[in-house]
Amino acid sequence: MNAPRLPVKPDPESVIAAGEVRIPLVACGSRWLVVEKPCGLSIHNDPGNDLCSLVLAAVRAGCLPALGRDIAAIHAAHRLDRDTSGIVMLAGGSKALAFFGGQFAAKTVRKHYLAVVHGRLEMPSAERERADWSWPLTAAAAGRNDPLGKGKRIPCTTRWRTLAHSPHYSLVECEPLSGRKHQIRRHAKLAGHPVVGDRRYGSVRALNYLRRHRHFNRLGLHAHALTLHLPGDTQPTTFQSGGLPEAMRKLLDMDR
Repeated sequence: MNAPRLPVKPDPESVIAAGEVRIPLVACGSRWLVVEKPCGLSIHNDPGNDLCSLVLAAVRAGCLPALGRDIAAIHAAHRLDRDTSGIVMLAGGSKALAFFGGQFAAKTVRKHYLAVVHGRLEMPSAERERADWSWPLTAAAAGRNDPLGKGKRIPCTTRWRTLAHSPHYSLVECEPLSGRKHQIRRHAKLAGHPVVGDRRYGSVRALNYLRRHRHFNRLGLHAHALTLHLPGDTQPTTFQSGGLPEAMRKLLDMDR
């Protein structure tokens, strides 16, 4: 693969406003756009109020002139859980969806996440910059008592590196090299360092502590960067979010 272009980061002034929801716009083309999804917003499971609906309404209102008002639908080229914030590639129409969706299906897209996890997660050795979690997982979601999942388990890998520590938490960059449901969250749980605020895989005691004493009410997982090809380009482009979300940053700062 050719080296990606310089990362594209969001313009602080470019925001899609829908009532109280603010969706940062990272980049936009004639039949595609990249946005930074807020935590708590569904991509397409809440018609009229989800990410695709809100962006389509903005297109039809003329707020995104690069796309044009003739677009009949906005589609997500990949999945991001409601509780996970961060970069999402959206396609305007079926042709664009097939173009970008094909890259995700072929596993040529690179995805990098930022996660705040419980405990002090250290690299296996000082000589290694990155390490892998390679527990096989079921294709379907699992639970806190059995994160591997019941049924047939499929090989998968999450590459990670620790970026920073506070006394009780670690900031980790994760790159899933495969695509199991909740892969990063399940691997982090199996590693003994569950993602903070994880209502499905984290402990109830930890969730209550974060809520009551740290006023932390979200999942500590953020899709930070996405690298893929745009139509007509021979080199991949990397799109980046604005960085670590405020709530996650404040949790680390308060713990220090």
